[in-house]
Amino acid sequence: MAIVSPLTSSLSEEEILSYVQDQFADGRFDGATVCVVVPDATRSCPLALLVDAVHGALHGRVARLRVLIALGTHAAMTDDHIARMFETSSWDELLLRYPDTEFVNHEWWKPEELVHVGTVPAARLRELSEGRLDRSVDVSINRSAADFDELVIVGPVFPHEVVGFSGGNKYLFPGISGQEMIDVSHWLGALISSSKIIGTLGITPVRALINEAASFVPARVSALCVVVRSGTHDLFAVTSGDAQTAWAEAARVSAQVHVQYVDEPVSRVLSLVPERYDELWTGAKGMYKVEPIVADGGEVIVYAPHIDTVSFTHGPEIAAVGYHVRDYFTGQWERFKNEPWGVLAHSTHVRGGGTWTEEGGENGRIRVILATGISREETERIGLEYLDPATVDIEAAQADPATFVVPNAGEVLFRLASERPD
Repeated sequence: MAIVSPLTSSLSEEEILSYVQDQFADGRFDGATVCVVVPDATRSCPLALLVDAVHGALHGRVARLRVLIALGTHAAMTDDHIARMFETSSWDELLLRYPDTEFVNHEWWKPEELVHVGTVPAARLRELSEGRLDRSVDVSINRSAADFDELVIVGPVFPHEVVGFSGGNKYLFPGISGQEMIDVSHWLGALISSSKIIGTLGITPVRALINEAASFVPARVSALCVVVRSGTHDLFAVTSGDAQTAWAEAARVSAQVHVQYVDEPVSRVLSLVPERYDELWTGAKGMYKVEPIVADGGEVIVYAPHIDTVSFTHGPEIAAVGYHVRDYFTGQWERFKNEPWGVLAHSTHVRGGGTWTEEGGENGRIRVILATGISREETERIGLEYLDPATVDIEAAQADPATFVVPNAGEVLFRLASERPD
C-alpha cells in the first residue's frame, strides 16, 4: 500500500499519522516482540514523527519494543545524538516520550552482537553478480533479527551509489549486518561502478544479493518506506508492506523527485555538502550524486569546511590504500585483495571513473577536489586534490555559467537528459 502526494506538495502530518496507524492495526503485532530498524542522522527524514506514529500504534500491544539504529559501519551515536535525532532535548526526555522502548545502536564492532543466519554459495553469488564474483558469502546480522518476532524497517529511499536506490532490505544489509556482507555487496557495486548503478530502478545485482541475504532472516520483515523532500522533513510518499514491495513503490517515487536531468555535461561542479555529513566517508555523497554529469576532464569540488575527518571508523584503512579508480585495484588484485573490500569500494566511488594500466599508470576521468577542513597534506596523501575552503566564493560560483552549484548536496542525483528512462 502507498500514500503519495501530488509531488508538487507534501503529505500532511495528519495523513501520515493516520496512514501509519492503519498499517499497524494488523493483529499479528499483538503480543509480539518488535524491533524497529531506523537510519542514523545522515539521512533527511522526519524520524520522530514516524516513530511517534509507530510507537503510538504498538505501545501496549506488543511484548517488547526496540528501536535499532542501522549504522552499517558508521560511528556509534551517543545518547545525546540519539535524543536530538528524535527531537528531544535529553536521553531522559526521549525515554519519557517513548515509554517501554529500547533505543540501541547496531554494534557492528562486537562479534557477540551478530548471529549467523545463512550462507550464499559461490555458485549463487556468480548468478546474482552476473559473473563478477565467485565466492561464498557468510550472512550474519544483528541478534535482534533472531531474538525478535518482527523487524519493521522505517526509513527513507534515495538514489544510492552501491545498490541503485537505498531503503528496504538495505537497512538490514549493510544497515545491521556483519562485515562480510557489507564488504562483498559494496565491492560488487564498485565493480559495476557508482556512476552506472546509482539511480537504477529495479533489482540491480547488489539489490539481488541483499534480497538473497534477507531471505535467511528468521524474523518476519516488513517496511515503512518514505520519500522525503531532501533537506527537509516533508514527505512526498509513504509506502508499507513487505520490504521488497514497499521499497519498490517508494523507489519509483524517488526516481521522480530525487533525480534531476541536465542537457549537457558540465565542466565544473561545486557541491555544497550539508552538516548532516560530518566525515568524508558520508560527505562524499556530494561527489557520487554529481559524477554522471561531469564532462571528461572536468572537476568536482566537494565544499565542506566543517568536515575535518576522512572517516571516524575507517581512517587507517583509507590512509593505507588511498583514493583510486576501480581499475587501479582490479589491475593489481593480488596486492589489494586482502584489504577491506568496503573500503576499496568507497575509494573508487570517491575517485570516480578512470583507467589504470602498468604502462600508463592511473588516469581519473575527472578531478576530485576537497575544499574541507582536512589538511592539504592529508588530502594529497590520500590521492585527492586540495582547495582552501576559505578561497571558495559561493556567490561568484553561482554567477559563473561554467560552474554548476549544488546546494544541500548528497541526496539528489544529477544525470544527463540523454540517460532519462523512456
